[in-house]
Amino acid sequence: MARIIGGIGASHTPTIGFAFDRASEDDPQWGPVFAAFRPAREWLEAQQPDAIVMVYNDHVTSFFFDHYSAFALGIGERYAVADEGGGARALPPIAGHGALARHIGRSMVAEEFDLSFFQDKALDHGCFSPLSMLCRHQPQWPAPIVPLQVGVLQAPAPSARRCLKFGRALRRAIESFPEPDLRVAIVATGGLSHQVHGERSGYNDQDWDARLLDMVQNDPDRLAELTLGEYAGLGGYESAEVVMWLVMRGALSASVRCVHRSYTLPSMTGIATLVLENQASAPVAGELGRHQELIARQQQGPELAGTYPFDLERSVGSYRIGKFLHGLIQPARRKAFLADEEGVLAAADLSPRERELIRQRDWQGLIRYGVIFFLLEKLGAVVGVPNLEIYAAMRDEPLEAFLRTRQVPLSYSVAGAAEEQRDT
Repeated sequence: MARIIGGIGASHTPTIGFAFDRASEDDPQWGPVFAAFRPAREWLEAQQPDAIVMVYNDHVTSFFFDHYSAFALGIGERYAVADEGGGARALPPIAGHGALARHIGRSMVAEEFDLSFFQDKALDHGCFSPLSMLCRHQPQWPAPIVPLQVGVLQAPAPSARRCLKFGRALRRAIESFPEPDLRVAIVATGGLSHQVHGERSGYNDQDWDARLLDMVQNDPDRLAELTLGEYAGLGGYESAEVVMWLVMRGALSASVRCVHRSYTLPSMTGIATLVLENQASAPVAGELGRHQELIARQQQGPELAGTYPFDLERSVGSYRIGKFLHGLIQPARRKAFLADEEGVLAAADLSPRERELIRQRDWQGLIRYGVIFFLLEKLGAVVGVPNLEIYAAMRDEPLEAFLRTRQVPLSYSVAGAAEEQRDT
């Protein structure tokens, strides 16, 4: 089974990325930032984790307030560097550990943490600012990541207690992942004291920062009792994001060994690094078995022939074709598709098999490939195939035969009135 080797807490201010990209370790202004991260990088290089769980928050770059979740877990296979307004940093994309991420997702939902899941989203300085200091990354990053985006920007946000509980459930998730000897490090980012808005902008409290680091290591339950308002009062409003460190701390053993701790305050934000080695004993077989049964419980039931549950694996496997079909809700895209289907398919980021499934209107094949039905009905609406005809195709029946099994033999689709007037 997988095991957690330790955790790192690290600030994620863009100052860190700025120093890495434009300064050097010999620069007297930025040298302390490099010095803060060097021992943490050396620890990671010595430990050689097979995967890194990155706990961070996005800064209204890839996640906007049209849909803002408390916890959003990345389950994809690759993450690019986000452009935050002035161009993306010159860093390579990083691989995702999709299998571990999806296992964590199933486990956390089984423990009643209602996650959202994301793919195909670039990660901003909340992730890459510290990661570029922690890992050598040319020509590629040394380990894949599992990104966890925590919605700390918009109140109500997850409490400190919720983050600590999340971390303890995360430990059970990782330790039950059935890949032998997978070594996992957890990096939590954010803080320390700072405020970037309003008349209180520029606030810091170095004494509080020191106390906070002590308590993350030795007394996380006391930190979990603080309200977000109290964090804001002690360290500045935006510093309340440091509750993300409790996700990391909750995933470790009660007693940990501190192998590195540093702090510097060059500008707006207290920059800290904290490396804690896990001292956890191995879980017993019965403990793992019970947890795996918990994960599987909601899928237990009768065998349903001809049924294809849309789970995280199917979501990832069919993401490319699903994204194409979802794009047909945009009038310009469906107009182009209807005008030159072959040209649009040829230009799309699709595999030959995916193009053929669309070309043949292979409704049953699309479902078996992993596409969710509600994208099929969008394609049907565009090309003039009503839902009932798609349902009939699922059963390999002519439409007339299928309609005879319905109480009311009507036909419909999700097309709007203007679309329904098109000749089909």
